[in-house]
Amino acid sequence: MSAPTTVACPTCGAPVEWGPQSPSRPFCSERCKLIDLGAWASEEHAIPGNELEDDLFSDELPPRQH
Repeated sequence: MSAPTTVACPTCGAPVEWGPQSPSRPFCSERCKLIDLGAWASEEHAIPGNELEDDLFSDELPPRQH
């Protein structure tokens, strides 16, 4: 039997054993999971896009109604 895989929590860096005993994996806790979700929601984290594609396709959608 091999040793369990351990990863670092993306939020706080604490070691997390990868398995069913860690239901919030790769996070160490529900708290760290929610901190990360909040960072995505506030756009602190973002996946870079292609500005040229954004400009090319932006005219395809109708303007937003406020």
